[in-house]
Amino acid sequence: MPPGMPGSGQAPTKAPIEGVKNLIAVASGKGGVGKTTVAVNLAIALKKLGASVGLLDADVYGPNVPLMLGTSEQPRALDERTIVPVQAYDVKIISMGLLNPGDKPLVWRGPMLHSVMQQFLRSVRWGQLDYLVVDLPPGTGDVQLSLIQTVSVTGAVIVTTPSIVALADVRRAIEMFRQVNVEILGVVENMSHFSCPHCSGRIDVFGHGEGERLAKSFSIPFLGEIEIDPQIRIGGDTGKPVAALGEDAPGGKSIYAVARNVIARLEAVNAAEGAPVVQIL
Repeated sequence: MPPGMPGSGQAPTKAPIEGVKNLIAVASGKGGVGKTTVAVNLAIALKKLGASVGLLDADVYGPNVPLMLGTSEQPRALDERTIVPVQAYDVKIISMGLLNPGDKPLVWRGPMLHSVMQQFLRSVRWGQLDYLVVDLPPGTGDVQLSLIQTVSVTGAVIVTTPSIVALADVRRAIEMFRQVNVEILGVVENMSHFSCPHCSGRIDVFGHGEGERLAKSFSIPFLGEIEIDPQIRIGGDTGKPVAALGEDAPGGKSIYAVARNVIARLEAVNAAEGAPVVQIL
């Protein structure tokens, strides 16, 4: 068994990323639950709340962060070991979608994925960041293991919908993070409900409350619900995330509530470990 793999008996060396105080992994058990939407809006909300923020798009097979942030600018390479990230909405970002634009698919195996993750983590000049948000691919594969084995992850945010099918995969994601001793900051229930514009009634399209029940069953925090709002979808499709419009924008309130809960969890985790606490609004 290779060194550093779970069960190998040899812990890998996890050097911190210079200047990064907290690394937040945003994960999901399956695709289609809005993980990238949550990651993008969480990063912007944290920035709007006064923090310095970076966003690493580690979903190399489906790098949608550039589309959701409305940028196609390519990062600059100062030399072979230094990459300058792109900025969008005052958030520093790096994504394979900026290095491999267009519809050309990536057909990569594990070692190649590990190599690009190393470059994104070690070669990008992130500067001083309160939070580096990492948008992971769905599932529990090579990219997740590469991240966990390479750097110290402050905590993971698990995104799900209320659907029973989605929750079955979330359980596996939670167990993966637990097996590799990564703190789970909590569960976010995305697409929680839809508010009818005509009768103001609540419609539970995919069910309701299952995310919170799952969190309770694993004794981990529930970070909040994000509703189904057309503006959230439109914002992602047009490169204008709703979080950039502020907390009072349609769909913004629940996103900012999740962001504040993430901040509170990170403060608790850092306080328990004796690490410096990030002070923002």
